[in-house]
Amino acid sequence: MPQQILPLIPSGATQINGLVSVWRDDANWTYFYAAHPIYSHKRNDRRMFRLFTSQLIDSGACRQVDIQTTFGVSKSSVIRSLNKLRKGGSEAFFVQRRGRRGGKVFTSEVLERAQGLLDQGYTRNEAVEELGIKYDTFRKAINDGRLIESRSTEPSITKSSRNVVDVAAAEAMGIACTRVGDRVLASLGKLVGAAVRFDRCLDVPKAGVLCALPALLANGLLNGAKQMLGQVRGYYTTFHVLLLLAFMALCRIKTTEKLRKQAPGEFGKLLGLDRAPEVRCLRQKMDELSADQGSERWAAHLSKYWMEKEPESVGALYVDGHVRVYHGGLTELPRRYVSRERLCLRGITDYWVNDSIGRPFFVIEKQIDPGMLATLRKDIVPRLLEEVPSQPTEQQLNENPCLCRFVLVFDREGYSPAFFQEMWSNHRIGCQTYHKHPGEPWPEQWFREHEVTMPGGEVVKMRLCEMGCLVGSGKDATWMRQVRKLTDSGHQTSIISTAFDLPHTQLAARMFSRWCQENFFNYMMQHFDIDVLLDYGVAEFPDTEKVVNPAWRRFDRSRNSLQNKLRYRRARFAEMTMHPEPEDKHKKYHKWLKNKADLLEEIENFEYQLKELKAKLKQTNKHIQWGELDEKDKFLRLLPGRKRLMDTIRMIAYRAETAMVGLITGPTVDSSDARCLLQDLFVTEADILPSPETDQLNVRVHSASRPAANRVLARLFENLNNAKVKYPGTEMRLTFELGGYTAPNYAEGVG
Repeated sequence: MPQQILPLIPSGATQINGLVSVWRDDANWTYFYAAHPIYSHKRNDRRMFRLFTSQLIDSGACRQVDIQTTFGVSKSSVIRSLNKLRKGGSEAFFVQRRGRRGGKVFTSEVLERAQGLLDQGYTRNEAVEELGIKYDTFRKAINDGRLIESRSTEPSITKSSRNVVDVAAAEAMGIACTRVGDRVLASLGKLVGAAVRFDRCLDVPKAGVLCALPALLANGLLNGAKQMLGQVRGYYTTFHVLLLLAFMALCRIKTTEKLRKQAPGEFGKLLGLDRAPEVRCLRQKMDELSADQGSERWAAHLSKYWMEKEPESVGALYVDGHVRVYHGGLTELPRRYVSRERLCLRGITDYWVNDSIGRPFFVIEKQIDPGMLATLRKDIVPRLLEEVPSQPTEQQLNENPCLCRFVLVFDREGYSPAFFQEMWSNHRIGCQTYHKHPGEPWPEQWFREHEVTMPGGEVVKMRLCEMGCLVGSGKDATWMRQVRKLTDSGHQTSIISTAFDLPHTQLAARMFSRWCQENFFNYMMQHFDIDVLLDYGVAEFPDTEKVVNPAWRRFDRSRNSLQNKLRYRRARFAEMTMHPEPEDKHKKYHKWLKNKADLLEEIENFEYQLKELKAKLKQTNKHIQWGELDEKDKFLRLLPGRKRLMDTIRMIAYRAETAMVGLITGPTVDSSDARCLLQDLFVTEADILPSPETDQLNVRVHSASRPAANRVLARLFENLNNAKVKYPGTEMRLTFELGGYTAPNYAEGVG
């Protein structure tokens, strides 16, 4: 197969046909025939543009359709210019019109403002409405040459013209690979990352997601990425890959494979490139970023960054486990109970740490799950002691015996009086959960109604009562606070806590806000697909890894089964003993007597078996090392590289979306409505209009379907514009506006 020759044209040139191409910059347009420049004119010189394109058609170098599709001009305009050339020659394009005097409407100030609107991509109707003048006056100024409608001669501005250019590029390097020179240099190692360069484009699909860029940057999308992640070389840089993955998450493109369904050239416009990376290239870049545990280091860095940024959010930390079900065939993972499925399924347990409004800090993956308490002791608590900012000093702890460092909140899986006592005595960490054995209900007259401020800011009324109680037995008995909530149905929900320095209303608010973490899991599964498998590699566990002894687990399972059977038969025997049958000579009495004897024999048999099992359990180690396992009990470990990187990106995306929700919630928009509105915004088409003269990148989002939504988005864009965020890699400040929307003037009574 002969080697394909790359076209020798400047970077960024657009092919008109197989021989003719055009290269443009901010000042000039240069036309090439093969690799030779043949003509050049100013960018906004419409007469020279019409003259030369007509000459190309007249000489047979181009067809009319080539000029129409490349430059987005109308067929009638091309035909008029061609006829003018054939009838009057080149001089016909420079004949001055006579008999028209200058208008009084277009003063120098108005003319300058009108030209600025056209340069920003405004249509004639939009500019007329903005200036408050007649359409015919505006049209005459364009025809006279006083205004230059640059949009009509700008290549690749419309979606259709961009599509033609992207498809034509497939004959050279691939679909939408229009920056040939940069790609060749990157492949030769002469270029480290493509430069971010935006062209004026209309109707870019999903360009509304650019509105999330300020929130993504504020939540650490690029913070520490170059230092912590692996090195990426070539045309696409670390910034390009991270930004693309974040945009994919917000647009609900849940896997890299689904990126194939998106137009690569259109998605590349969001990055300031010619196209987005191909799926295989993107996977390779993700592997490079995750190499040498780079994704783990970056995730740990961001967790600490989020805590230090908002130290008030780590006063109460929510910990809960989430099982990622595994349906693959590479290995047989151990079974775990999945509460949402009510089944025991093979999977991996992730322990998430969130704040009181559901925002995540970090996640601990446990393919060999030792349980929540062991994970808290070994992985979570040591990390929190090191990373949580603004902890009280040792002197403050000594002066106030009720003061704690921070509070851990979890469900009944973490119920353990011994663990509560250990956390308080060793680390001065408060713990809080539901009481497993609350005992008898308290008298209803003890309860008082309180106004409780929830972590989200809403105020609710609760009937609460508090008492001290001794929880546990023996050496594990611990004195705790018990707070109960009385519902309208009369049910009492009991909470226990060792956070002695907090009011009982705050304990109730934190405990009854634990649903925010459950909502986080549901939302992340539905919208960000946190359970998806991204890497299909496996590896061996180290021989020193501790696991539960399968023999001990079998003995323990048999013991539990025998205890249940024995408990049931003892209850039946006690019932028969307390309520004997009347003594008679009927067969019924003899049958009852025989059943009682058989039951006693079964009880004695089960007691003997239980005694033997307990002896075996005592002699069997509960935990052994991985190397001591039999081969039939071993399984492989799933590689966490890409998954950990994507989990971090999804956490950033969720935090960014939550931050934007806070900007638009109000009396008429709650958080769920705000999230739905943002989901629509992220996939909305928008116009990307760079203005190099003012160093601005204007994103003009298409109008929403409802006036109420437009008002909310206008308020959001105002906040985003006030942030004055620059697009990374450029000096261009992002500005956002809603196309065709004018804020109502309520002062003049306009609704």
